[in-house]
Amino acid sequence: MGEPWPSGGQDWQPTGIPGEALVELDVFPPEQHQRWTVLLRLLLAIPQLIVMWFLGFAAFVVVVCGWFGALFTGRLPQWCGEFLRGYFSYSARVYGYLMLVVDEYPPFAWNPPNYPVRVLFPPPTELNRLAVLFRLILAFPILVFTSWLVSGWAMLAFVFWLIVLITGRMPRSVFEATTAIMRTELRTQAYTYLLTPAYLKGVFGDQTGVPVDPATAQWGQPVRQWGQPAPQSPTRPLLLSRGGQVLLIVMLILGILASMLQTVTGDDGDIDDFSLARTTSQILTP
Repeated sequence: MGEPWPSGGQDWQPTGIPGEALVELDVFPPEQHQRWTVLLRLLLAIPQLIVMWFLGFAAFVVVVCGWFGALFTGRLPQWCGEFLRGYFSYSARVYGYLMLVVDEYPPFAWNPPNYPVRVLFPPPTELNRLAVLFRLILAFPILVFTSWLVSGWAMLAFVFWLIVLITGRMPRSVFEATTAIMRTELRTQAYTYLLTPAYLKGVFGDQTGVPVDPATAQWGQPVRQWGQPAPQSPTRPLLLSRGGQVLLIVMLILGILASMLQTVTGDDGDIDDFSLARTTSQILTP
């Protein structure tokens, strides 16, 4: 199987905005989806979502401890950062499977080798104590913005599921928009949970780089050996086609409309509305 992919360090490169400590995402889509797993995707993902619930509770406790540490020292404690990076990497694998961008079932492992979803975190750095003190206030706008995108995706989730079920493939524009939302969610949470001082950027993709067609991206053999360059990913840099950008805008508009409707009807929701797992399951559950 080879050695595990590292979650940062020398493999992390700022592909979109040089000098910004932004989280990067690699996703290698399958050549063909197995239709029976697509049909039962939500059911198959239930064990993973249960694990995610417990890990999410633990992550909340860890970030509270880390907030005090960062407030006094200007750095997130190492053990907090390691746990949170592992947690968000795990969640990205689960969401990638649930959102149909990959077909391989995510293993119940903290750092599995050669899984087709990989999160790359920038190296730990010093944090502004004032920004740490007011982190929730500063993060609120991007949390709301991200929730709009997630809600918009969830409103179209059944259509995406039906397309993949019938054709066995995810259209390129859907893949681009979905992975853009996944990366936006990761960057929002990385800022909120003190893993990076970089505010959310690159929602509509990166501006430079050479695009990789998801249909030709290869994952698997030969397995990369430690120290060799990682294979180029169709999501790093994330260059959205016109169709992907339009679809992302449509999702954003749908999410805003859903939020306005929720306000008008008096349904205030709760903090879980920011959870990708909750929003997705609400739409896909009969």
